[in-house]
Amino acid sequence: MRQEAQLIRLLHGNVKNLNLNGKKLQNVPRPICQMHTLVLLEMKNNRLSHFPDFLSTLTNLEFLNLGNNKLEEIPSVIQYMEKLLKLHLFRNTIVRLTPIVLTKLKSLTLLNLNNNSLTALPIEIANLQSLQVLSVDWNKLQYFPAELCSLTELLEIHASHNQLQALPLEIGLLSSLNKLLLAQNNIKELPEGLGRLRQLHVLDVAGNELRIFPTETHNIPLRELYCEANPLLEKFPVHSVQEEEILSLKELSARLVMKEVKTKGSVIRQMIRYFPGVREMLSQASRCAVCSEAFLNTWLECVKFVKAGKDLKIGKCNNAVIPVRALLCSYKCFNSEGHGFFGVAFP
Repeated sequence: MRQEAQLIRLLHGNVKNLNLNGKKLQNVPRPICQMHTLVLLEMKNNRLSHFPDFLSTLTNLEFLNLGNNKLEEIPSVIQYMEKLLKLHLFRNTIVRLTPIVLTKLKSLTLLNLNNNSLTALPIEIANLQSLQVLSVDWNKLQYFPAELCSLTELLEIHASHNQLQALPLEIGLLSSLNKLLLAQNNIKELPEGLGRLRQLHVLDVAGNELRIFPTETHNIPLRELYCEANPLLEKFPVHSVQEEEILSLKELSARLVMKEVKTKGSVIRQMIRYFPGVREMLSQASRCAVCSEAFLNTWLECVKFVKAGKDLKIGKCNNAVIPVRALLCSYKCFNSEGHGFFGVAFP
């Protein structure tokens, strides 16, 4: 009652900031709903298990901190706070994100869901088109939906200490991404699309199950790379015997077509426009790391051990040398001299 009386006295002014952190609150005081001018509301370190609907009047709210409470889901009333820029819900017991809430928060730039019990992010997260920072450390996430990759304003993803198995193949669409922090997950392979992240400066994949890095790692302008505690491939040269490969008819045809389309005046180059299925198939082709010729199916996976500082120009890296994937089109290229690629042998 004393707290409510204090709040009632505040109603006579145009209150913009209200701090109720650590007040042992089990319920939200009702007078708050009359504070229509509130821009910032802090209620972390309380005992709140719900956030009542009567707070739908707080339509000017830009900052809301409900961290360290007892909430089991994102309160549905937050959907009416369409001016919200920053939302902190860390250290609750949230197990799911309410899709309808996410569809309304068009202005949200920061979402902090650290230390909850999330197992998945809904596809509606794609509605947070202004989101710049997503923090979901210490949850139980097993994957990211591909829809997350439509958030082109996203600058930082914090997702350490989860159960992530892989990243979306579309991750290269996150053109603004600056930090990607994924330590202590179960990631076995990084997608090739990572090489298209031309703004990525910090990558933390320590404590995962990685053996090798993507082929275009050299295109990422990394300043910091953390990759310790991974079973990364090591260079132990062993003798091997390679026989001349026998290519399938499909592979031979694809290689011929891809060579012809580079030749001006070629009949195949002129005709391929009428075969969208073929164009789509050939768009998935790889390029040989030795001869630069295109080929359709992965023929020979190799590895090159590169120096993080000298070759990749990474200023801070706890591994002096890292293994980077390379694809070769034939044993002929593999057996040529001077390329520095090693075949991959698994024990």
